[in-house]
Amino acid sequence: MFPGDGMQKKLVEMLREHAVKHGEFILASGKKSTYYIDVKQAYTRPEVLKEIAVEMASVVDKKGVDRIAGVALGAVPLAAALSLEIGLPFIIIRKKEKGYGTGKLIEGELRPGERVVLVEDVTTTGGSALRAVKVIHEAGGECDKVITVVDRGEGAGELMEREGVALHSLVKVEELV
Repeated sequence: MFPGDGMQKKLVEMLREHAVKHGEFILASGKKSTYYIDVKQAYTRPEVLKEIAVEMASVVDKKGVDRIAGVALGAVPLAAALSLEIGLPFIIIRKKEKGYGTGKLIEGELRPGERVVLVEDVTTTGGSALRAVKVIHEAGGECDKVITVVDRGEGAGELMEREGVALHSLVKVEELV
């Protein structure tokens, strides 16, 4: 979306340096890969996390969004950084209900009808992002946009489109490997 944009090029360079690993890997989707995009490793550096937040902020229409959401664990720092960047509150989507306390799937406040943008570190097939979107919908929120740092281009976009959710990736995997 940002061909030739200097900021996006900076993010690509940062991710190439700090996130791309080569070898034999099993992805969260169960697929095998000869490379791994470890955005978590990269965003533990404040300059990378800040760059991601600035890039994500450039594609969020604050007038059309009430909250940011991130799936635990990988997207929570992204949601927090974006929240700070644009001044909107965030919620955390758990992967499963905790077996104690309130047992909630969502941490933070989500009111019925609120519009939410979900952030992800990496999307492959889109299964975890879609599950989080459904959790938001079941709680009464609206979510029709997912922003991912890196899309591996292995079906997430198509899955989201079939479900009426727009997937916006800051970086395509082809730019990194």
